[in-house]
Amino acid sequence: MYAVGRGLPDFEKYELGRQMRRASVSLTNNIAEGQGRYHYLDEIKFELQARGSLAELVDDLNVCEDEHYLSSTDVADLKKQAREVQRLINGYIRFLRNRKSEASLIIRESPVDDELSNEFSDPFNF
Repeated sequence: MYAVGRGLPDFEKYELGRQMRRASVSLTNNIAEGQGRYHYLDEIKFELQARGSLAELVDDLNVCEDEHYLSSTDVADLKKQAREVQRLINGYIRFLRNRKSEASLIIRESPVDDELSNEFSDPFNF
């Protein structure tokens, strides 16, 4: 997308080009930030934001095509790549949702340590 932005007319490099750069960086930043979260719902939230940034980029490509900044063939190729990225994001969201539902079905019990349980059963036992 940076290369597309560099190819825009000068008056668009600072408007449309800037928007395209911001959306493309937002897409990858959200994926990275989601990876840094250790809670399924947080990670899914960031993946959804990344998908939204991808939709912005596709819309920007429509503008490029409408204004004849890019050929229809170039736009079609870029949209094909965008569909593949969307497919990957959607698949990862599905994976996270499945893992979340599986995790919620697991019952975790820790063995009771009698010494600790006795200690905590009487709050005034110092």
